[in-house]
Amino acid sequence: MTPGRPPRVLVDATSVPADRGGVGRYVDGLLGALAALDADLAVVCQRTDAERYGRLLSGARIMAAPAAAAHRPARLAWEQTGLPMLAQQVGAQVLHSPFYTCPLRAGCPVTVTVHDATFFTEPEHYDKSRRTFFRSAIKTSLRRASRVIVPSKATRDELIRLLDADPTRIDVAYHGVDSDAFHAPSEDEKARVRARLGLGTTEYIAFLGAKEPRKNVPSLIRGWISAVRDRPDPPALVIAGGQGHDDEIDGALSEVPSHLRLLRPGYLRYADLPGFLGGAVVAAYPSFGEGFGLPILEAMACGAPVLTTPRLSLPEVGGDAVAYTGPGTDEIARDLAALLDDNERRTALAKAGAARAKEFTWESSAEVHLAAWARAAGPRM
Repeated sequence: MTPGRPPRVLVDATSVPADRGGVGRYVDGLLGALAALDADLAVVCQRTDAERYGRLLSGARIMAAPAAAAHRPARLAWEQTGLPMLAQQVGAQVLHSPFYTCPLRAGCPVTVTVHDATFFTEPEHYDKSRRTFFRSAIKTSLRRASRVIVPSKATRDELIRLLDADPTRIDVAYHGVDSDAFHAPSEDEKARVRARLGLGTTEYIAFLGAKEPRKNVPSLIRGWISAVRDRPDPPALVIAGGQGHDDEIDGALSEVPSHLRLLRPGYLRYADLPGFLGGAVVAAYPSFGEGFGLPILEAMACGAPVLTTPRLSLPEVGGDAVAYTGPGTDEIARDLAALLDDNERRTALAKAGAARAKEFTWESSAEVHLAAWARAAGPRM
């Protein structure tokens, strides 16, 4: 390596989903910040993302993975064989895997992002095959990677506590928030979302995320019912995002009284997210636990008063700028009702959340990644 220059890093972005969910937000935000810091990067991605990353990273080498890598089994097989060959071809001094798994023999130091430890702390919220796969992947990455990057101190501490991970090889890099994409919306942006959702002037509570058991959507639905059913103008509940695999949601939906409105619009357009989050009377995210909590950070950046739980990493993100509740239906009902009744508190939380969100930047995250990669690459020659 040239003295004073960062190592050349190959970033494997093939795990980024088409819907730009959490891992997509992470990889996109990180790569954009790394480009601004003049990092020496090569990126391999899905064919559908090659043009996007070409625009984002004008100075980096962008390569498309084989078409078969769009399917998870083929991608995991290619990760063990094709990815190490690609790292050699581009002269990578470090290979970064941003989603739990990594090649067992890469030919260069490997760093891995482990996003959370909930497969160990909240095992009941995952089906057996998913839990088994990610537990194995995390253990392997902790054993094989030169450095492990995590998005919160809570995740770091859980890996150390539960898996006896080496704390000297773990780097905490908080996620950032794209302030252009997530901002306090204009009245026109709010109105556009309301019109698309058919809400008119009805207030609403917003949830944005995957419908996984860990996200606790059934308890949110039941808590909302209890909190608003006797109000003269009850706010709607809008559950946006992917479908997920929480079988208990349908049971909760069957309990919604006919006079209440619950909307499930699925994925919203990226450009509509500020209007959706910032236009909500409350953004509710009563998760059982997160490795970071990007949805609450994005809601804070959009000026929404947030109600979440004090589980794992969420207090690291929300601090004193969000309201907290327990994960149970009665707790959610009580604390949601209190927040709906306190306009002054909601206004204060919205202001505090927007200010706190500015502390989380992709530039800071990129700097931690660069330092981790430099440590993984070893002494300068």
